[in-house]
Amino acid sequence: MKIYTRSGDAGKTDLFGGGRVLKDDSRVEAYGNGDELNAVLGVARAVEVMPRIDEVLVPIQRDLFSIGALLATPDREKMQQHLTKASIDDDRVRQLEHAIDECDRELEPLRAFVLPGGSLKASVLHVARTVCRRAERRVIHLQREVEIPAVVVVYLNRLSDLLFTLARLANHRSATSEVTW
Repeated sequence: MKIYTRSGDAGKTDLFGGGRVLKDDSRVEAYGNGDELNAVLGVARAVEVMPRIDEVLVPIQRDLFSIGALLATPDREKMQQHLTKASIDDDRVRQLEHAIDECDRELEPLRAFVLPGGSLKASVLHVARTVCRRAERRVIHLQREVEIPAVVVVYLNRLSDLLFTLARLANHRSATSEVTW
């Protein structure tokens, strides 16, 4: 299979389950931000190996592929299949919360706003957090146009909290001081 098809040369792309939309369509914008987040998480895993942090990120990257597939699917029944396949549900959100709680046990309590930065890994995780927030905003925008399961927004909201906490943990584990505001 060739990587290029030329089918998008006129500025349109295919959706899962049929249909073509412009590449700046709200749906494409939403799953494109998720794709960007996934790529940034790949960079976070590559820049500095930290096994426990990286173990948390890999399933999140898989989740983001499933969320992207869901967002690219206009058919509600197929959308539910993507959610089920990926197990994007309240239980998965609780797993993210558990990971946050686990990290927090190793960290000093948060007493001030933390400026993004520190170690390279932490800095990339902070970038991932901001991309996650943008993805969340794009999904919320898309929800005004089409029905998107509410758990997707909840997942992204909790994920941004986890990415912030992982950035703090990366700094802690690399003995890099946090700079507060």
